[in-house]
Amino acid sequence: MAGRAEASRKNDPERTKEDILVVATEEFSTHGLAGARVDAIAERTRTSKRMIYYYFGGKEGLYLSVLERAYRKIRTLEEDLKLASLAPEEALRTLISSTFDHDEANPDFVRLVSIENIHHAAHMLRSEAIRDLNVSVIETIAGILERGIAEGVFKRKADPIDVHMLISAFCFFRVSNRYTFGTIFRRDLSEPHTIGRHRTMIADAVVSYLKEADGNALVRS
Repeated sequence: MAGRAEASRKNDPERTKEDILVVATEEFSTHGLAGARVDAIAERTRTSKRMIYYYFGGKEGLYLSVLERAYRKIRTLEEDLKLASLAPEEALRTLISSTFDHDEANPDFVRLVSIENIHHAAHMLRSEAIRDLNVSVIETIAGILERGIAEGVFKRKADPIDVHMLISAFCFFRVSNRYTFGTIFRRDLSEPHTIGRHRTMIADAVVSYLKEADGNALVRS
């Protein structure tokens, strides 16, 4: 039986790799790079450590592939929004809501990014894929901001990376600090009404910032 299962996996390597990445995402996000065990991933995917090393080159190679897959997922979601067809403010609010909902639904992503920050992004530095993937969101935001300025919707000429950081900071913090923040202030950040209020709050904050003229560089509508 084990031989037939391994033969079946060899006949569909992409599915096998995806199965491994799904389980590895949970393993790394739960235990970190140092604590994660390739043996545990192999057992849960009913494959072998040898096969995992064959596909990913080792534990760090698997970890990097998990990171790349996580970023590819969120960037693909953004591409599917078709933001260029929406009015600037609607496009920005849609992007913010998508980021907010993604982080809320994918705490594994937040934990993985936190873990990689502990390692000073040492593994990301080796990945051209992650750099290339994240260019797209900056280009998307830049396009929305440019259209907003041209149409007189936005007054402030903001740096798209700053805007991305503003959005990401709020959405990320809610998940990364959910338990410590909730414990200190006795507030359940997973409560539906709180989620809805926060989703609206970050969108309103970003849009309001962009609609206010920069005192150092006024933009006429």
